[in-house]
Amino acid sequence: TRLPERWSKTENVEWSLEIPGRGWSSPIVTGNKVYVTSVTTEGKSKPPQTGTEYSNEYVAELQKQGLSMQEIIKRLNERDIELPNEVQLHYFLYCLNLKNGKVEWTKEFHTGRPPGGRHRKNSFVSETPVTDGKFIYVYVTNLGLWAFDLKGKQVWNTPLESYPMYLDLGAGSSPVLADNRLIILSDNQKQQYIAAFDKQTGKQVWRTERDLGGHAPPVQRSGWSTPYVWRHSGRTEIVTTGPGEAVSYDLNGKELWRMKGMAATPVPTPFAIEGKLFLNGGRGRPFFVIAEGATGDISLKEGETSNKYVVWSQARGGTYLPSSVAYNGAVYTLTETGILSRFDIETGKQSYKTRIDPTATNFTSTPWAYDGKLFCLSEEGQTFVVKTGEQFQLLHINQLDDMAQA
Repeated sequence: TRLPERWSKTENVEWSLEIPGRGWSSPIVTGNKVYVTSVTTEGKSKPPQTGTEYSNEYVAELQKQGLSMQEIIKRLNERDIELPNEVQLHYFLYCLNLKNGKVEWTKEFHTGRPPGGRHRKNSFVSETPVTDGKFIYVYVTNLGLWAFDLKGKQVWNTPLESYPMYLDLGAGSSPVLADNRLIILSDNQKQQYIAAFDKQTGKQVWRTERDLGGHAPPVQRSGWSTPYVWRHSGRTEIVTTGPGEAVSYDLNGKELWRMKGMAATPVPTPFAIEGKLFLNGGRGRPFFVIAEGATGDISLKEGETSNKYVVWSQARGGTYLPSSVAYNGAVYTLTETGILSRFDIETGKQSYKTRIDPTATNFTSTPWAYDGKLFCLSEEGQTFVVKTGEQFQLLHINQLDDMAQA
């Protein structure tokens, strides 16, 4: 309740720091230190892009014109994509003092060309690091894993094989910790997989190959969703959202259950609260709530909104980019275009679905909540502060005038 609800470039700001380069990874905190990654580029780099004119719509438009996939990729690269043969990159991990923002150390952990291209709406390091309070674990999709102690000393590095991502759009799935294992999810165009690594040595413990989404033309098998470690009374699961399907695994990589109905382009991350798993199916797809103990194929049949393990679902309740957030008995979903919905956690009943504000049009970041308020950060740096509860009420807008996608 002591956290701020109002801020600007001058109001309620303890410190700010300009960090060279670009990275849509989120900062993490342990102890009194803040850790964040960034990448600097030698030479020219395509500027980041706000808005909702994404590549998939552009691809569909070119397909209607009868262009070949080779020509489509060429057009796409010219318009949106930064390719690895155009850039030399420097990858950095920063450690900042939480109290004053002072840079305590930086570590350049990789130098060279990236493993693949990126969309202008993406970055070359969009994966958020994770920590157990003793070490910082950094993951760059198709490049490698790194572990650092809290003083910046590299403990280990595990290179990873590079696989192509859909239309060279780049990556975004972050690593998670499950006991003594570091888990990564890599849905790509060649060989989708989920793998676990020993967090002390970086050695691979297991790898389970996946086969999702290959049925939809053009074949889209890449994903950007972060896995979720679901600890409940019965067991611990690793829940993943992939192209077309959600799949859950045990801690040894064995499949527990799966469910169809996810979007072809998975981005939002699952989460659990009060013994229920919340699955955002993605843009144009349902929002699902799953009970503990699921097994086998739990997909809804045509016309169904629930079954033995699906507690409730909301047709077209899913969103494209932001993950959902649960707070005080409700779950809130936000579309990339600024439409906010509220659902009752127990019943799935929708309280409202509304545009936050006429100026609220571009969103990538996930909302957060505290002290009876929901905070929705736009790509333009506006935070729309909404009163939580069954009735929608926009309280005020905090302006930073700085681009935000993390």
